[in-house]
Amino acid sequence: MSNGPHRIVFANEKGGTGKSTTAVHVAVALAYQGARVATIDLDARQRTMHRYFENRAETMKRRGIELPSASYGVYGHDSVEALDDLTEQLGQGHDFIVFDTPGRDDPLARHVATRADTLVTPLNDSFVDFDLIGQVDAETFKVRRLSFYAELIWEARKKRAMATIKDARREMDWVVVRNRTGFTEARNQRRIDQALTELSKRVGFRVASGLSERVIYRELFPSGLTLLDKGHLGELGTSHLVARQELRTLVAGLNLPMPAREGAPVPLDGVA
Repeated sequence: MSNGPHRIVFANEKGGTGKSTTAVHVAVALAYQGARVATIDLDARQRTMHRYFENRAETMKRRGIELPSASYGVYGHDSVEALDDLTEQLGQGHDFIVFDTPGRDDPLARHVATRADTLVTPLNDSFVDFDLIGQVDAETFKVRRLSFYAELIWEARKKRAMATIKDARREMDWVVVRNRTGFTEARNQRRIDQALTELSKRVGFRVASGLSERVIYRELFPSGLTLLDKGHLGELGTSHLVARQELRTLVAGLNLPMPAREGAPVPLDGVA
């Protein structure tokens, strides 16, 4: 890959949107396809992504098995320069760097978001979450204005596009991922559809289908396993198989550049 590893940033200034769960599953999905993946957890308090990969490593050791995984670390300092140095170091020998950020306004999260190659913003299907990127009229549900966060990303994308070819990284692809759509009332879902479509035309993000609210995601955390770990999950029910297909659809929707090396990529369809 040119310009170093592809930076995938999972960012949302609101908690409870499935951000860390989505980040872990995407990282493991990339590893299953033969990519070399590094992860940096910027939430030094919660450390959800970091703990997930710690649990995964412990499960592999305890069971004596090998599973596709990622290198992982936590960044708990305030220095943007030191974070950039760490990112540069981790980039050596990796195809992707996945950042998980805190569910709050955070200067480091804003920094990595503006430097993302793929920015993933998970949202639940509610106007409480939509308010993160845009405000709507109370009567018509038309978009009234961009949020501060959307303006920040819009400006970052414009600067990236105007930079010279020599200095620029890749163009930023902003993807809004709709998680937990199965619990949304139909009329409300239509209104969110319309608002997302309207706002996407103004600021240029894409919309992708995400992960539904399923107990299986919470149950897998202690073991660090994912829905792709066939043969290590026990007997799966129909809902689990549907969830695995949701994950495949999500990864395909992100349209990430896979490394061109012998033997890769391995299609996720092969991980049945």
